[in-house]
Amino acid sequence: MKSLRVLVVDDHTLFRDGLIGLLANQPDIEVIGEAEDGLEALVKAKELGPDLILMDVTMPGCDGLEATQRIKRALPEVKIVMLTVHDEDEKLFEAIKAGAEGYLLKSVNAETLIQRLRGVVHGEAALNRTMAARILDEFGRLAKRAPDHDQEEIPTLTPHQKEVLRLVATGAMDKEIADELSISVNTVKTHVRNILSRLHAAGRHEAAAFAVREGLIHPNSREGIA
Repeated sequence: MKSLRVLVVDDHTLFRDGLIGLLANQPDIEVIGEAEDGLEALVKAKELGPDLILMDVTMPGCDGLEATQRIKRALPEVKIVMLTVHDEDEKLFEAIKAGAEGYLLKSVNAETLIQRLRGVVHGEAALNRTMAARILDEFGRLAKRAPDHDQEEIPTLTPHQKEVLRLVATGAMDKEIADELSISVNTVKTHVRNILSRLHAAGRHEAAAFAVREGLIHPNSREGIA
């Protein structure tokens, strides 16, 4: 099985070394490089071509948010997960807008961190439930200011797809969705692929944003399965 190639970016040497040690102990993860600021991260990303970058938000000079924007422009296929000590809405929304696939607090336990990183590679969002709910609330707020669209232009989703998308929007991983809906993980993956295709969305965040904006799902809703 191909290893997940990771670049670790953090300006605190002790924390960076700890992350590298944790990741290096995983049989399916290979740490291919490290950087201590955003500019070095950009250079290393172009040089090494990682699958995933674990990026500190707050760094001197070029911070993680700016680095994420620049890396995503140059290497859009690279997955980026932000790490921070601050639970701030503004930074969370900026990270998602910059193109990050995840946003985790540095207080996250090791098992959850590894699980989230593996999930990101398979298209899942690395967000805890609280952060995912705040993003949905923000989507809902923005939706109230968005112009109305011709209803005929809005894609339709089946009840099953709406329920899967609602759980995706909460930050749930495929296995968690499968367990809650009593279906297989493969069925969840099929639903997600069909949802993205039907909504013409590039990823889960975009699909959730579109669905809330167009009223296909609602924050904190619990639509039943028909």
